[in-house]
Amino acid sequence: MLRPSLARVLRRARPALTAISATALLALSTVAAPVAAADEPATGTPVWSGLDARDYSGPIGKPGTLIRSTDLDPSVSLADAGRAYRILYATTDVHEKPAVSTGAVFLPKRPAPAGGYKVIAWAHGTVGLADGCTPSAQPRSDRDKKYLGHWLRQGYAVVATDYAGLGTPGLMSYLSGKAEAHSIVDSVKAAARTGLPLSKKWAIVGQSQGAGAALAGARRATEYSRGSGLDYRGVVATGTPANIEHIVWQAGPGFPPVALPAGLNAYAAYIWAGFSDARPDLKPNRVLSAEGRRIVGKARTLCYPELHTAVDGKKISDWFSAPVTSIPGVRAALVDYMSTPYSGYDRPIFLGQGLTDTDVPAPSALSLYAQMRAAGTPVDLHVYPTQDHSGTVLASMRDSTPFLARIMR
Repeated sequence: MLRPSLARVLRRARPALTAISATALLALSTVAAPVAAADEPATGTPVWSGLDARDYSGPIGKPGTLIRSTDLDPSVSLADAGRAYRILYATTDVHEKPAVSTGAVFLPKRPAPAGGYKVIAWAHGTVGLADGCTPSAQPRSDRDKKYLGHWLRQGYAVVATDYAGLGTPGLMSYLSGKAEAHSIVDSVKAAARTGLPLSKKWAIVGQSQGAGAALAGARRATEYSRGSGLDYRGVVATGTPANIEHIVWQAGPGFPPVALPAGLNAYAAYIWAGFSDARPDLKPNRVLSAEGRRIVGKARTLCYPELHTAVDGKKISDWFSAPVTSIPGVRAALVDYMSTPYSGYDRPIFLGQGLTDTDVPAPSALSLYAQMRAAGTPVDLHVYPTQDHSGTVLASMRDSTPFLARIMR
């Protein structure tokens, strides 16, 4: 936690925080050295474990309904899992319509305790929007193997949603908090219907895109799980994107004025592809140049390692033929689509942030922390001065492990 005196200063400064965070985020990004692609290898052929739901057209049912479950292929499982399954379940998409999502359920090797394994809902980071990027159909990164393996060794079951649209009909709504929240909560509801020895107690853990999704899920967990008997306890979020919408609406010819790191370019392309799919009524692609339409088209079809390469050295300003603000109502629409909530939580929050992070620079998460404190939201902040975006995940375990143990009692 920040010392109280500093917290009071941040509270008084609240009116300027959003604008400052946008400027600081851009400045930090432009001076940072370009970063390598995440530790994932090139995307391989997906392994569907006998459950290919890309063209699913059957009955859906109420959110959280378990539609189908099968053993997860060992090639896409985790070494620390005793048993692993792939599930297909009902949820709600960005248009508030019935949809389906897939996910994976991993059980520890140790016997289940009385009352079942307590559950961690894992919200994954950026992998891409195409079906071939689906996490439950691809090997996990080395970092995520270590991270998820840690929680399994601690005795937690892990329920890992893919998010609606990844490996299922429709486009995954990148950074759409409401849609991702539905996918997270409904994955836990569906897992509870598998007959596996799972506790009612559960928490959410997420990184990067998944950190924003985790916080959106945390803000809505009690509401979305009402009547299910589940007992939501809290959230761990590392590398959290926040207030990014206030940068997105500034884009246009001439802004940003320089080339950004390839990772930020990839995120921007995914954001515009997801937002365009979510709000076709605004016709967001009308402000794109021919180059912009080409890049956004690639964002719909390329997974992160491949898109990272494709947009390396590109200038986002070249993607636009007119300012984003020329779209009537776009600012409010972007806030509704992708803002990270800073109030209304009913359970504990853990924020972890690396100060050398160039994918989601520190002003993003720190501005969110300041907003949370100003709103009176109880939150624990843990800063890792020498860690980057990926390194923070593993470095945070020394703090998040006792945090989760405490809230899951």
